Amino acid sequence: MALIKKFRIQSYKTSLPIVELKNISVFYNKRQIIDNLNLKINKQEILGMLGPNGVGKSTIFNLITGLKDPNYGEIYIDGTKSTKLPINERFTKFKLGLVPQYGGLIHDLTLNDNLNLVSEIHIKDKELREHKVNKLISQFEFESLLKIKSKNLSGGQKKKLVIAMALINDPKILLLDEPFAALDILTIKMLQEIILNLQSSQEISIVVCDHQARDLLNCVDRAIILSNGKVIASGSPNEVISNKDAKTMYFGDEFNIS
Repeated sequence: MALIKKFRIQSYKTSLPIVELKNISVFYNKRQIIDNLNLKINKQEILGMLGPNGVGKSTIFNLITGLKDPNYGEIYIDGTKSTKLPINERFTKFKLGLVPQYGGLIHDLTLNDNLNLVSEIHIKDKELREHKVNKLISQFEFESLLKIKSKNLSGGQKKKLVIAMALINDPKILLLDEPFAALDILTIKMLQEIILNLQSSQEISIVVCDHQARDLLNCVDRAIILSNGKVIASGSPNEVISNKDAKTMYFGDEFNIS
């Protein structure tokens, strides 16, 4: 059975947002993907994004990171207007971390070499670099895997490694794109526990986008349902499951998370 989130952070309802998308519209080849979207991601919140294929979930990640510019609207990160900021400035200034659905590591390098490579990009001081890498090795229990090439790791081990690499620069905002895809039940539970531990121990704002609705809803504070480029439901997992529009457009009548 999936891990059920034992608590829900309530303070996000009154806290300042760390990311805010205002009146965002996005077109690809004249096809509208995002339609006048307004979205707030709050500090130390785990937010889940759900919706059918092509509804704009990955586009929202691209907007936050700067991989895609909106056709209309503005993006604010930590209170700063960031719509025109380049990718590198967003990641360094606002401490963004991204775990892509595919890739994110160099397959011919060992697990240890991947960690060291990313640490050299983000941390200049050698002692601090070594301390951070060793801390992540311990935190993710990588000790027995250090000399194994990444291409030989299991799916769950690769996903853990990419998450660890995203944590090298101590992100304030962590974006997880399809973290549960093609993983077994035990590995999904392990990743859910990692997500919850990151929220509680490091006070990171986390956004999870996935098609595994039940697995996502079991580890988030709030979820949004996207359809036709708009947010059609927002609230706690139980609230969005009960939402009439979410049932009609996404869940169906029989869906539950028990």
